[in-house]
This record gives sequence, structure tokens and C-alpha cells, in this order.
Amino acid sequence: MDKKTYREALLGASSFLEAQGKEGYSIQFLFLERKQWQKLDWLLHMNEVISEADQLLIQTDMKLLLENHPPQYLLGYADFYGHRLKVTEATLIPRPETEELVDWCLAEVAGSEQAVIDIGTGTGAIAISLKAERPEWQVSAVDLSASALDVAKENAEKEQAEIDFYLGDTLEPVLDQRFDIIISNPPYISHKEWDLMDESVRTFEPKMALFAEADGLAIYRKIAREAPDVLTEEGKIFLEIGFRQGEAVQNIFQQAFPHKTVIVKKDLSGNERMIQVY
Repeated sequence: MDKKTYREALLGASSFLEAQGKEGYSIQFLFLERKQWQKLDWLLHMNEVISEADQLLIQTDMKLLLENHPPQYLLGYADFYGHRLKVTEATLIPRPETEELVDWCLAEVAGSEQAVIDIGTGTGAIAISLKAERPEWQVSAVDLSASALDVAKENAEKEQAEIDFYLGDTLEPVLDQRFDIIISNPPYISHKEWDLMDESVRTFEPKMALFAEADGLAIYRKIAREAPDVLTEEGKIFLEIGFRQGEAVQNIFQQAFPHKTVIVKKDLSGNERMIQVY
């Protein structure tokens, strides 16, 4: 093998990925995670001659990345709100945009005694993050996928977060309960947007957690129908939305809660990505 440095090997791999229309940085991200190298480790090693074992590791991961495997699935985990959570192909990979939803909820809700339900919990990312930041809150989570729920339970146990989990469709398993906060990153992608999605998402991430009927609005309508039966009088709803869905989702919840205020919030990129009902 050529006597390349770590920097040269990864730069070449990154350039090759980009030439194939893939995300170039993903190979360096994956390699540094596998080596458990922090930024300082990288600076110390990047100009060293790469070992044969590490060069083979890069080549193996390159093949998988070219087949559109998301790096988080290859690693088996994703970082979210300071937590390292297990991910599998049964769960959506938690995104930074959803961290903004958690931030908004924590900033907007005062009071220690809050009952929370996270709909479509997936890895448990939202529920675990809220419970970690507000240990006094009573947090529950529901998911339609038994496989996803198993992952969420495992993550909650690892993070020592006491959460009540329910298997079922949206709020159906908890219609006999009352909650101060309903929060969700539900499926909201229209089937018409299939061609616009990244190949790795289309191939590997769970369709159940991505797509919804009625141009991506079906789950919002279902939540809006059920929420009045479980939300307390002063309760609030926080939802992630598609960047083109602000007005439509706002109207859905304004009709369901005519006496409440419904606002749309932009994310850090300037896109309308969240709504709050209060």
C-alpha cells in the first residue's frame, strides 16, 4: 500500500465520495468516531503514515458509504442533546433540528410538575432529553413500532431516564390520561417528495417514521383530533414540521383549538420548522 498520511488518505477518500455525489465529510466523521479520536487526537496523528489496518478500515467504510449506508447506522449510535443514543434501521436518525424543538419546549414551559407525552418517540431522543433536563417532569412516550420502542427503552435505561413507554398509534394508548405538554417530531414527508430525498434516507431509514398521507399532513390531523381529549386546559403542544407546512399545520391546530394561540417558529437556518399551541 502507498505510504500516505492519515490526512492524505482521508482527503482522497472524501474527494472520491464527492465525485460520486456523496457527502465527502462522512468518511472522516466515521473514521474519527471509530478510532474515538477527538479534534486534538486528529491534529496529533493526521500527518503520521496511516497504518494498513486503518487504510483497510477506510476502504471498507467507503464501500458501505457508496452503498448509501448512513454513518450513524454503521456506528450504531447518534449524538443528540448531549446523549449518545443507540440507533438501528428501525429508528429515525435524530437530527439537530429536533434539538431546537427540545430547546424551545424547555424555554417556554415553566413549572416543575409537568406531564409530557412524546408522540413517535423513535430512539427516545426527545423524551430522554426532556427528562434529563427536567427530572421532576413525568415523561411518557409512544411509538407505533415495537422495534423502535425497544430501542427507546434501551436508550432510556442507559441514560437512567425514567419514562413510561406505550406501543400504539399517536395518542390512542393514552386517551385516558391528561398531559400538560404534547411534543412530537411526527412523519411529515409527502410521498410526492420521494425523489427529493437523499438516497441514504430513502434506502435505509424507516418509511413509517418519514412519510404521511395527505401531502404529509395526515399525522398532524390525527394528533389535532385526539389532542383536545388529553391536553390540560393550560397545556401546550410543540411539533416539528416540514419547512413548507407552516401555514397548513397552523390552520389544522387553530381549528382544533380555537381558543388557543398557534404560532410558527423558524429554525436556525431560517426555515419554518416548528409550531407551538398555547
